[in-house]
Order: sequence, then C-alpha cells, then structure tokens
Amino acid sequence: MMIKHIEFPSKNEYPSYAEMYMKLVKKDGNLIQQLKSSLETTKAIIHNLSEEQLNYRYQKNKWSIKEVLVHIIDDERIYSYRALAFARNDQTCLPGFEQDDYNLFSDTSERTIENIMAEYEALRLSTITLFNGFSYNSLKRIGTANGNQTSVRALGYHILGHELHHVKVIKEFYLKS
Repeated sequence: MMIKHIEFPSKNEYPSYAEMYMKLVKKDGNLIQQLKSSLETTKAIIHNLSEEQLNYRYQKNKWSIKEVLVHIIDDERIYSYRALAFARNDQTCLPGFEQDDYNLFSDTSERTIENIMAEYEALRLSTITLFNGFSYNSLKRIGTANGNQTSVRALGYHILGHELHHVKVIKEFYLKS
C-alpha cells in the first residue's frame, strides 16, 4: 500500500526535544512532497557556494557548512533506520548517538562537496521511498531510541524538521550578506 498522505504526529508520538524541529514543518500531511522540496532547496543553496563558504565557520568551535551537511546526512540515516526498525515492530531499545563525535570522525575535510551532495541526494531519495512504502499501521507504530518513545511518522517529520532547522542556521549564520 503506497501512502502519499502521512498525518502529522500528535505530541505524544515524539519527545519534547523534537518540538523545535516539528514546528518548522507544514502539518498538512504532505511529508513526502516536503522531503522532495527540501531536497531541491538545499541543493540549490549549496550549489552556489564557493569552497571558502563551504569551509567557513562563523565561530571557532562551530561546524563548517560541509560538516553541517554531513551531520544532516548522519541524522537522516540514523532516523531512517529507527523508522524502519519501529515500522517492523522491532522492540529493541535503540541507542542514541553523539553528534559531535560523529562529526569529529567524519573526515569531512577530505571529501568534496560533490561527494557529499551525491550521498545526500541518494539518501533523501531512499528516505522518500522508505516512507512512501510504509503502511498506515506501520506509520503509527512506536519504538524507543535513546530512551525516548517515538512513532514512525514522527521520525519522518523529525528528519524534515531537522534539515529545515540546519538550513535556517546556514542562511542566518553562514550566508549573511
């Protein structure tokens, strides 16, 4: 059964920390279209940046834009796996992850922006396919990750909101005119 309309989750389907991401998405149930749209928006923003801009840090201990992009990829991959596990009713309590450690060992400086964006696009298309294939019942299943209960559909909206959050940060702190 192909699902095109994925209802926005209720507040009891995701942890309170995710609210900062959830408030950035449209709650119209069009998750798949929003994921496609954010893919194109992010690609358009990054496409026009110089190598200097991609490696810029607005403060000493902040990530570069390339590192932010790899972080978006890491988060989406992890949250997509969580969605798959919960959709399949896996009751294993999944671990959290330390984003700063992931960044530290990502070797982002050794990667080209073309390589990063190819991974980002392939992953996003995979995420869209994954969520488009979930049944109505599987979208509502709940699992536990990092001690927090969340539904499959909430994970999809989290992926989108997380990216929107970081794109907003890129625009506000990295690309100020």
